[in-house]
Amino acid sequence: MSAPPLSPRGRVLSDVDDERGRQDGKWGEQNHRDGTYVHELPLQAIFDHLPDGRRMEHATAAELRRAARAACQAAAAESRPTWLLILLEEVFEASAESRPAPLRTELVQVAAVATQWAEAIDRREAGR
Repeated sequence: MSAPPLSPRGRVLSDVDDERGRQDGKWGEQNHRDGTYVHELPLQAIFDHLPDGRRMEHATAAELRRAARAACQAAAAESRPTWLLILLEEVFEASAESRPAPLRTELVQVAAVATQWAEAIDRREAGR
């Protein structure tokens, strides 16, 4: 006998769980700084990667996606990624999608990164 079909929420949560599994398989357990402190400048890191002379309010979604990816890669290369920067990269990737299927995929990735971040906070707090 087969399991009953999942509700729309159940399908999304199942997809987020599957994405979390893919993330763990690719990266292993991740424990980054949050990057949410008063003196952190996560958006500045992204703005610094915009094309020369381009201001945030004039940047296209595609430019923001590229800048967020570059900022995240630069932070990782310097061993200083933060959860906020990783999440913002995923959000800007979603913002550049107009077709439903790729947008949904990006939104699942946003939810999976947010879930992974919450898991990292729980691990950190359990270790104190």
